[in-house]
Amino acid sequence: EVQLVQSGGGLVQAGGSLRLSCAASGFTSDDYAIGWFRQVPGKEREGVSCISSNADSTYNADSVKDRFTTSTDNAKNTVYLQMNSLKPEDTAVYYCAAANSHYACSFYPAQSAVDYWSKGTLVTVSS
Repeated sequence: EVQLVQSGGGLVQAGGSLRLSCAASGFTSDDYAIGWFRQVPGKEREGVSCISSNADSTYNADSVKDRFTTSTDNAKNTVYLQMNSLKPEDTAVYYCAAANSHYACSFYPAQSAVDYWSKGTLVTVSS
């Protein structure tokens, strides 16, 4: 069974930076994709970014382009979300999301692209 262990998050001032990490285990092949969603209470979960296992397919939401960067360390099966120039509207619970196909990034930001979810971590950006 695929497990996603997420770390990072917390409180940061507007304009600051944070990095989230997602360590994945349990994939039965090298064909997968890992991404990030975020959710504000009362709103729908929003797809933020996605990267395939061979990095040939990616997705970045317009709301975070030029500020957030997703990268992968395949040796550690870990995906990182580097968040720069954070804004108060980035405040949300962030979830790591994984899928059993590298094609999953093509279906973002749909939640149906996701097979596995992490527990989530709160990111708070103060003004």
